[in-house]
Amino acid sequence: MSDHAPHSTQPIRFFHRGEFVELHGQPPTRSVLNWLREDAHCSGTKEGCNEGDCGACTVMVADLAEPGDASAVRGLNLRTVNACIQFLPTLHGKALFTVEDLPQPAPCPATLAAGERPEQHPVQQALVACHGSQCGFCTPGFVMSLWEVYERHPMAAPDGLRGPRPSTAQLADALSGNLCRCTGYRPILDAGHRMFELPALNLDTAPIVAALQTLREQTTGDFHTTGRNAFAPGGARLDGFHAPATLKALAELRAAQPDARLLAGATDVGLWVNKQFRDVGELIWVGRVAELQTIEEKDGALWIGAGATLEAAWAALAERAPSLREVWKRFASPPIRHAGTLGGNVANGSPIGDGPPVLMAMGAELLLRHGSTTRRVPLNTFYTGYQRNLLQPGEFIQAIAVPLSAFATTLRVGKISKRFDSDISALCAAFSFTLGTDGTLTAPRLAFGGMAATVQRAAHAEAALAGQPWTQATVHAAQAALAQDFTPLSDLRASADYRMQVARNLLQRWWLDTRADAPLPPQALSVWAPARAQELLP
Repeated sequence: MSDHAPHSTQPIRFFHRGEFVELHGQPPTRSVLNWLREDAHCSGTKEGCNEGDCGACTVMVADLAEPGDASAVRGLNLRTVNACIQFLPTLHGKALFTVEDLPQPAPCPATLAAGERPEQHPVQQALVACHGSQCGFCTPGFVMSLWEVYERHPMAAPDGLRGPRPSTAQLADALSGNLCRCTGYRPILDAGHRMFELPALNLDTAPIVAALQTLREQTTGDFHTTGRNAFAPGGARLDGFHAPATLKALAELRAAQPDARLLAGATDVGLWVNKQFRDVGELIWVGRVAELQTIEEKDGALWIGAGATLEAAWAALAERAPSLREVWKRFASPPIRHAGTLGGNVANGSPIGDGPPVLMAMGAELLLRHGSTTRRVPLNTFYTGYQRNLLQPGEFIQAIAVPLSAFATTLRVGKISKRFDSDISALCAAFSFTLGTDGTLTAPRLAFGGMAATVQRAAHAEAALAGQPWTQATVHAAQAALAQDFTPLSDLRASADYRMQVARNLLQRWWLDTRADAPLPPQALSVWAPARAQELLP
């Protein structure tokens, strides 16, 4: 362990398969998937892509729900994650569920339709009955994603009938992180509807809540563990995994260890380990700092803690700006959004990240912290080059502040990718403006990802829009100005010419959508509109 981290090491403690698990000396970057398959012998969880895309390794993690949490499932906060890119120490104080853990009903053949097996959970019965599996390799991941949906729609009526069922679109959203589908999409979506028609069987959460309460008593305060790093130059060495429990402790630790790697959801760092075999050294995990996970309105802004999950952050943004709902659902997948954080997405600095263009167009600011000192910087000045930013050694992002006034503007976002669900953008753009009483554009902000080495505003295009009437001629002027703002690159995702053409096309689309005369109807802008107009599935 580093000379800067004289912390006493602790075992990793979590709840799994009805027992408390205590692990000593595990490598800090060992994945949950490897532990499950190699040590716990729970081989139902599969390794597919090993980078969080295919969904074959989907598991469910639970911790105690906070009072008043509307998304809680009988005292638990349940969420699916990709086991392949979750580091084992992040399970500390939590409960882990795999496909082996679904409740199983007592045999009762009289209640079963032909071909359904009595020992199966309704999710599994439905997949069998609807022919939702071929080779079966990806099926455990589908089971886990559908199980989370199932548990979030518990028994709701006194006569024993289940409450409102999810729509086809909601099921598709929940399954967007399970990309391996040799049977096609239809049979699995059929199973998603079918599972609610079978006799209900919900998880008994009482013993799990009790176990987590015991773990909470045992795992309060900061957490530090050490293990050998097989990727270290010259052979394995001891590295630390540090998980401070308070914002103050995090700030002090970060200032003392400026060279340590900050870790949030591991949705990017996990790939560095799995795919690039990188030595990431000492890790400081922010996942135990409750102050970093708060989302609240104060001082004229929506403050999103840098440790708030992508799911929670996007939900808060889309609640106030419904036009962000599609980009929220197309941002990676539920397992990634349940683990990754908005602060991590911003700090990562990827030129094709989907969060920064939206936040930049909304005029967001960052609250940066070093020790007990904080400073605020506009997001549009934060990036100084490719994956370079204004953060000083020992400094970190504490929160993102989105002005409440941004939610009163007209806001549009376009994400262009080869695959609709769970794909990296070739280009992502966001446009915010207000129409004055005289019909002219006020304070236009236009931000693009995928057009340069960093996410950045289109200053010349904004100048062509500002103070002008919102007409086709103004759109043409802004489209032409984009050539002064960007010189995009060609890569595997898109050519430079394609990116420039699509950027111009998005401006045209947004004008068609928001023009005063005959704007496009909502059904022309949603991929799910046909399914809502005429449900394909019952």
